[in-house]
Amino acid sequence: MAQDGFGKRARLLFASAVGTIIEWYDFFVFATCAVLVFDKAFFPTADPAIGILLGLSTFAIGFIARPLGGIIFGVLGDRIGRKNALVVSLAMMGGSTFAMGLLPTYASVGVLAPALLVLLRIFQGIAVGGEATGALLIVAESMPGKQRGFWTSFPMIGGPAANVLAAATISFLTLRFGEQAFVDWAWRLPFLFSIVLVVLGFWMRRKVEESPAFIELVEKRKSVPAAPLSEAFKHFSKPMGQVFLVKTAENTLFYLFTTFFLVLTVQFLGLARSVGVGALFWGSILEVIVIMAAAYASDRFGRKPLMLLGLVGGLAAGAYLFSLPHGADPRLVLQATLLTLTFHGIIVGSMAPFFTELFPTHVRYSAMSISYQVASVVGGSVAPLIATLLLNATGTPHAVIIYAAVMVIPGIICVLLSKETRGADLTAI
Repeated sequence: MAQDGFGKRARLLFASAVGTIIEWYDFFVFATCAVLVFDKAFFPTADPAIGILLGLSTFAIGFIARPLGGIIFGVLGDRIGRKNALVVSLAMMGGSTFAMGLLPTYASVGVLAPALLVLLRIFQGIAVGGEATGALLIVAESMPGKQRGFWTSFPMIGGPAANVLAAATISFLTLRFGEQAFVDWAWRLPFLFSIVLVVLGFWMRRKVEESPAFIELVEKRKSVPAAPLSEAFKHFSKPMGQVFLVKTAENTLFYLFTTFFLVLTVQFLGLARSVGVGALFWGSILEVIVIMAAAYASDRFGRKPLMLLGLVGGLAAGAYLFSLPHGADPRLVLQATLLTLTFHGIIVGSMAPFFTELFPTHVRYSAMSISYQVASVVGGSVAPLIATLLLNATGTPHAVIIYAAVMVIPGIICVLLSKETRGADLTAI
């Protein structure tokens, strides 16, 4: 029986990590192409600067759809179970991403091309809105509570691990076919390749068992809440606000350090695209390790100290990155990326268990998803766009430092005023 229990837990951790990596791979391939390709393939009539802004706008649309996904999948997850909601979200993400690889360009069908791109991006956003919190919750509710931080790090490595996979795929294709061929047609290949990963992830998730906490809830109540989102807003608005502020700070930093970083590398620093993609590749590998280490440390020292270290350090590291001069040595760019993604990893590793420990089982998916995803709109969706506008308006990224501080400091204050949650019993909240 013990071996069987170990096998179930290992399967759950592997499925949650792989499934999340697949979904974020799809999301990050789009983010990279929004900066490097879509201005030419879907907005060719605009000048280069406006084209990049339009490409980033389609990137932002995916975030705007995420709260809708948080509502849909949050309610589904609290009513029909975490597992079923995650299977549906993965299928939805995979189908929309594969379809992107088949899209006609502006040169072929005119304005219909960007319209279809936006539609598929909305489907992507809805799917991620269900995935991001669902995978985290099913692990948190299924694994031993004393090491909850460490266990929840497995789905949370999906972001940086997907960045590694996306950057490696795009770098390989660029080297294999050349930058011009990648812009012309090879950009489709990462989207089409995703269908193989999605089939694998779908098969694995079908084999995962439902969360014991959800099963216990159903057995005790003989039913599930009819309106979990309404109950969440009515009784748990304060912890939803905590999730919103911390997630807004974290997400703003992440997309400044990744998506805007690619714009910064090419437009301001004057370096080749490969420099930025390569720096993100190595920085993301490091961040996978940091997330797991920070999560483990949060089990020993608490969630608050690690979140504060990550947020304050991330702000300082961002100030260093956005102070690099034009024509900076690529080694300094790599150094800055390693630093920024290290502190971001510390935030992610410690905030994941903190969020799950704020809510009771019957509203946990709904309450956490909606606050988590609205924060992604306020933070991540517009961060690259605002930062690019500031860069174009001022000619320097220094103003981005101020913007980052405005978005992060409320999260720091929130953590300072929050109670420590380490050791919470999820079934007793």
